[in-house]
Amino acid sequence: MTSPTTSSTQYQFEDRHAIVTGGVAGLGRGCAERLLQDGATVTIFDTDTEGLKAAKEQLGARAHVVQVDVSDEASVIAGISAARAVQPNIDILINSAGITGPNATVADYSLEDWERVIAVNLRGTFLTCKHVVPIMRAADEGHGYGRIINLASIAGKEGNPNGAAYSASKGAVIALTKSLGKELATTGITANCVTPAVVKTGILSQMTPEFVEFMLAKIPMKRFGKVHEIANLIAWLASEDCSFSTGAVFDVSGGRATY
Repeated sequence: MTSPTTSSTQYQFEDRHAIVTGGVAGLGRGCAERLLQDGATVTIFDTDTEGLKAAKEQLGARAHVVQVDVSDEASVIAGISAARAVQPNIDILINSAGITGPNATVADYSLEDWERVIAVNLRGTFLTCKHVVPIMRAADEGHGYGRIINLASIAGKEGNPNGAAYSASKGAVIALTKSLGKELATTGITANCVTPAVVKTGILSQMTPEFVEFMLAKIPMKRFGKVHEIANLIAWLASEDCSFSTGAVFDVSGGRATY
């Protein structure tokens, strides 16, 4: 297993079990690696069969993989059951599964493409939260420990032209996280989200070069984010050190957003 981080900070995740959706590659993979590095057991959900096999081979004995389509409720329920067969507790949920959809104006956006982006990015986040939260709440007679971190995007704050479905889905993830955080505020379970700007991962291949350059030009630091920078923040959000933040939005955008 290769380390995604140069951070000297280590968190105590021994005996913790995390589910990471979209964990085969990109930010999800970086988060899975970081949690494994700090001692967690990690179950990766993804639809990529070959990618899941490779992840299992590369990440070691505490990494487990399940083929799950997060937009399908039956698949999510089955995936959670398979994860609990590995380790019954689910302490951390990181929702990283997502797609960008095509770059097109609202007028030219097909309904099929719109619904697919919303299904994966928003419905998928809703479904995993819906079915993991009761498990977290049942721990320690309803006063358990849980950390939910949803991957939103700077696009969900600002709205990107020619990317309305993605922007709308991520804006909705932010609102979902705020609602969920408030619902769980007295339970010991926190729900937060992060809003990265452009991070150099495989998801860029889903966008046109012109669109990537447009987004890069909006970042005051004038560079892409790095996977380990996002994973380090998420590791803190998943830790016991992060105990008084819930329903919050954490910016990792190189200065693009400051609110």
